[in-house]
Amino acid sequence: MLMLGPILISIGTFFEEVSDSIGKDKVKHHLESPYTMAFLSLFWAAIIFTLISVFKADGFVFKLASLPTFLLRAFLEVGQMYVSIMAIVKADRSTFSFVRTITIPLLLIVDLILGYQIGFMPTVGIGVIIVTLGVLFFNHGIKKTGLGFVLFSAINAVITISLFKYDITHFNSVAAEQLLINAILLTVFLLLAIFKAKENPLVFLEKPIFLLQSAAIGIGGVIESFGYNYGAASIMTAAKRSSAIFWSLLAGKVYFKEKHIIFKFAIFILLLGGFILLALN
Repeated sequence: MLMLGPILISIGTFFEEVSDSIGKDKVKHHLESPYTMAFLSLFWAAIIFTLISVFKADGFVFKLASLPTFLLRAFLEVGQMYVSIMAIVKADRSTFSFVRTITIPLLLIVDLILGYQIGFMPTVGIGVIIVTLGVLFFNHGIKKTGLGFVLFSAINAVITISLFKYDITHFNSVAAEQLLINAILLTVFLLLAIFKAKENPLVFLEKPIFLLQSAAIGIGGVIESFGYNYGAASIMTAAKRSSAIFWSLLAGKVYFKEKHIIFKFAIFILLLGGFILLALN
């Protein structure tokens, strides 16, 4: 059970990288809008969580006591989705994954506040991560394009992940929490796609490449959501960030022909060391 969470998270991030890479390419070439990309990324996850809620015993559990944190999370998730899509489109795949690692030290503080016990080795791991990111920021081997979007999404994720973890720990089932959040986001981005971008996102699902884009992130997101049930948010997010970096490095090199791959893999190894220490709690 100890490794089940990180394994689920890693599988989920692989599917998400497939979707993000397709979406980045299509938005870049004006074949879909960011709003449609957001809608497609949410569509199948909503369907999967609906099926879980209907057919699984106690699959849908939502308590009214969760409304204050749930509504706050819903509001923040709308901004998080839009900014994350822009970060995916504008930033290099590797830069996107590297910079979002700053979520982890911030989540560590939140986990301590929420009552999780964090030992000495995870604290050392956080130090390794921070120093490595410092080296990354001051090196000219990565592009800084889209960095502002990535930073915002990384910092805002601390709040949204913490609210999600709090809700599923004290109030709601994973399926109920995610289904309702996805329903809100789907509605918002469907309206934006139709009225602002003049696109019907549902039509895109008839094309195989966009169907793959949508299905991949839907599957990945569901797998990840259940992965968070098996440990502190900081540790599960560490697994998410490390596996996301690995998959993004491969996509960046193979699909987008990004440069400085040796330097980036060296940074990845250092971060991985920090992530391993983080898991030794």
